[in-house]
Amino acid sequence: MTHLWVRAEQRANEERVGLTPDGARALLDAGIKVTVEQSSVRAIGIQGYSDAGCEIAPENTWPDAPADAIIFGLKELPEDGTRLAHRHILFGHAYKGQPTGQVLLKRFMAGGGTLYDLEYLVDDTGRRVAAFGYWAGFAGAAVSLKCWAAQQGGKICAPVGVYKSKDALLDDLRATLDATNTPRPTAIVIGALGRVGSGASDLCAAMDVQVTKWDMKETASGGPFPEIMQHDIFINCIFASPGTPVFVPASAKTDARKLAVIGDVACDPDSNFSPIKVYDRTTTWDAPALRVADTPPLDVTAIDNLPSMLPVESSQDYASQLLPSLLTLTDLDGGVWARAKGDFDSHTEKL
Repeated sequence: MTHLWVRAEQRANEERVGLTPDGARALLDAGIKVTVEQSSVRAIGIQGYSDAGCEIAPENTWPDAPADAIIFGLKELPEDGTRLAHRHILFGHAYKGQPTGQVLLKRFMAGGGTLYDLEYLVDDTGRRVAAFGYWAGFAGAAVSLKCWAAQQGGKICAPVGVYKSKDALLDDLRATLDATNTPRPTAIVIGALGRVGSGASDLCAAMDVQVTKWDMKETASGGPFPEIMQHDIFINCIFASPGTPVFVPASAKTDARKLAVIGDVACDPDSNFSPIKVYDRTTTWDAPALRVADTPPLDVTAIDNLPSMLPVESSQDYASQLLPSLLTLTDLDGGVWARAKGDFDSHTEKL
């Protein structure tokens, strides 16, 4: 029997989960065994999983799960150097040359395990089967506006946290912007036609922020793009890949510009393909803004688990997208899982 083991997330500020109780019930009905770890932080309580018929395991016991169990989580595993013997479903961030990703792949190689990277679960047309994109864009735009608001008071953005709902976030952000007693900023969103860009654009619209929406057509020239520098806020929603043009060159730190905040929702600063060249590391919930220039200020915000600001909505949305693929776990030699295994094999062979 195929056995899916849903682990507790061990990363700070991560309350999301990729399977809801209703989804777990669907898997059980399909003959897939489901174990769910208890979690001290998960936004969806354990009782629903128990009521659905899942086996419940203690928190963080996945290393001792049966050898044939498929371990399912979202974000990073503890960076303890241990060998990874299981098959894991997670966001590995390992296929674009990231240093931490290379370490992760070597752990899988040492243990004989397999990574099914959620970022590379695609259908037969190459389109991702599930993504947190909309809520990443929504939250990323919110943090970008918070960074801008802090600048209006001569400060840098304060720590951000989790919201119980989308409406709670919107109410808080509107009050923050109103308190600046200044007109709303202008924003440009690149990747506006995608899931991430749609979320970012919707958030800006809800805050009465004028948005310039760009996508492939507007960036086909390859740059440079001086228009970006004429907006207060730039929100990057492009999934970086070979051939992605540079949107913000390193010279932007000293060039004449109106640009004050960059929200890099794609958040891939250590990739060779990053289109934003003014920063080299992600930011955090405790320190969401990285100041890269002072006169005038230029802040970058690049938090790599943004959807966890809205863990309930983002979990429900993502889980509904992913469930059809989870229902095919009984056939790892076909479909999305075979393609994901192929990606893993091709990248480990290069190490």
